Amino acid sequence: MSTDDAVPLPPTVAAHVPTGLLIGGRWRPSTSARTFEVRDPATTDVLFDVADATPQDALAALEAASDASDEWRDVAPRDRSELLRAVFETMTARAGDLAALITAEGGKPLAEARAEVAYGADYVRWYAEQAVRADGLARRAPAGGGHQLVLTRPVGPALLVTPWNFPLAMVARKLAPALAAGCSVVVKPAQLAPLTTAYLAEIVRAELAERGLPTGVVNVIPSSDARAVTEPLLADPRLRKLSFTGSTQVGVTLLRGAAQHVLRTSMELGGNAPFLVFDDADLDAAVAGAVQAKMRNAGQTCVAANRFLVQRGVAEEFTRRLVAAFDGLVVGHGAARGTSVGPLIESAAVDRVEHAVSAAHDAGARIRLGGERPRRRGHFYAPTVLDRVAPDDPLVTEEVFGPVAPVLTFDDEADAVRQANATPYGLVAYAFTRDVDRVLRLAEHLEAGMVGINRGIVSDASAPFGGVKHSGLGREGGEAGLEEYVERVYVAL
Repeated sequence: MSTDDAVPLPPTVAAHVPTGLLIGGRWRPSTSARTFEVRDPATTDVLFDVADATPQDALAALEAASDASDEWRDVAPRDRSELLRAVFETMTARAGDLAALITAEGGKPLAEARAEVAYGADYVRWYAEQAVRADGLARRAPAGGGHQLVLTRPVGPALLVTPWNFPLAMVARKLAPALAAGCSVVVKPAQLAPLTTAYLAEIVRAELAERGLPTGVVNVIPSSDARAVTEPLLADPRLRKLSFTGSTQVGVTLLRGAAQHVLRTSMELGGNAPFLVFDDADLDAAVAGAVQAKMRNAGQTCVAANRFLVQRGVAEEFTRRLVAAFDGLVVGHGAARGTSVGPLIESAAVDRVEHAVSAAHDAGARIRLGGERPRRRGHFYAPTVLDRVAPDDPLVTEEVFGPVAPVLTFDDEADAVRQANATPYGLVAYAFTRDVDRVLRLAEHLEAGMVGINRGIVSDASAPFGGVKHSGLGREGGEAGLEEYVERVYVAL
C-alpha cells in the first residue's frame, strides 16, 4: 500500500531552526558564505539552505571548544547534571517540533520520529543522573606503606561525527555523556540531515547562557565536505577525543587520522545483523519482531536485521507470514496519516538497493514481495522479501540499508551460529526461541556486541551499545558511555 500525501514542515517549527554554524556561542555564516541544500527525501523539495563550514570554520570551532574546556571541566558535577536535566525537559516539551523536523529531513514516519525524540531525550536524562556519579578509588596499597587514589577527569575537547539516520538520538547519546563528563565538543552532523542537530544545539546553548556557563562548550559545523573539516581537527593537538557513528570504511579512515595524536576513539560502525528463527519459536512474535528489526526507518539503521536465518522446518511458514506483514505496510510521506514506511534518504540509496535486489534475483533468488520502486515522487523502495538467496550473495554479505529481507535456511543450532558469525561485522544479533538453554549458548557464541532474544529492539539509554570486529570500538549508553569521555589518574600516596 502507499499514500501520496505530502505534508510540509509546520511553519512554527521552520521559523526556529538555526541554519548557521554554532561557534563560540554564536550562530553565524560560513567564512566562505557558501551554503548547501537540505531536502525532504519524500518529496525532494528543499527545506533549508544551511551554512557550509570550511576548514577555517572547523578550527575556529575547536578553538572555541578549547577555550571553554578548562572552565567547563571545573563546573560542579551537580551544575552539569542540572543543565542536562533542563535540556531533557525542554526536549520533552518540544517533542512535537523535534519529531516534525526529524520526519521532514530524514523521512521516517512521524510515530518513529516521536519514538526517536523519547529515545534521545532518555540519553540526556540518563547522563544528567550519571554526571554526579563518576566513581573513583581510595585504598591502602596491598604491600602497605602507602595508599592508592584513583580519580576521573574529562579527556578534553571532543569531535562528535554523527549520521543522518537518527539525527537526534545519535547526537544526544554522544553529547550528553561528553557534557556530563566535563568535555567541550565540536559536532559535525551529517550533510543530509543537520537540522535536528542544530535545533538541539540551540536548546543546549540557550540553557548554558541562561546559567552563565561557557556557551563555547557546544559547537556545530555542518558541511558538505566532511573530510575537509575533520582532517584539520584530527591533526590539531588540542583535540583529545573522537566519537564517530557511520560506515566501517569511513571509520577506518578516521582511525588513521586519530592515530596522529593517539586520540581516544569511540567507533560505532557498520552491521550485518542476523535474525535467527528456530523451529520452537513463537512465529507470530518472530514476525512482529522481524518487522521491528527490519523496517524501522525503512531498514536504514545500523541495527537493522540484514539476514533472516530460519530453521528449515518453519522457513516457509515464517516467510509466508513475513510477506503478509510486509504487504500490510503503508508506504508514504512520513508525516502523512497511516504511513508506516517512509522514503530512503537519497536517490543513490534507492539505486543501491534496487541493484542489490536485481542482482540477487538474476542469481536465482525468488522475490516473494516487492522488488521495485513505487511510481511516485521521492526516494522510495517497496518493502521486499526474497527467499532462495545464496549465502554468498551481496544481499546477504553486505549491509543493505533498505527495506529488504532476504530469507535463508539453516539445519540446526550449530549451522545457525556458523552462518550468523560468517561476517566481519558484529554489532547485534537477534534470535527467537523458547529454549532457555539455547538462549544461554547463543549469548556465549554469537559474535555480536548486543543480542536481542525474542525481541526486535535492543537499544536502551541505560545499556552499553556497541559492537565487535568491524562494527566498532567502545560503547555508548549506560555507565560505559561516560567512561568513553574520562581518563583515570592514579595517585600514589
